[in-house]
Amino acid sequence: MSMLNWRRDPGYEQSVVLHEQRMKQLRSEIEQLRRVNAREKALSALIRQHCFPPESSSIPPLPTESDCGSSSR
Repeated sequence: MSMLNWRRDPGYEQSVVLHEQRMKQLRSEIEQLRRVNAREKALSALIRQHCFPPESSSIPPLPTESDCGSSSR
């Protein structure tokens, strides 16, 4: 029966620490992206509200070429 010569990887602890730091950084980036997305969603809603009013609003139709031509003669 042979004995296994097992040693712990000397870089294991360092790789665990680096992994934990990277996970912390990713969580921070995710939170930042959530804030940016929420802000952009709110801005998009404002743009839609101001530039594309609901269909029920009473906006006069744009004049056609014949309308423009008849008023200038």
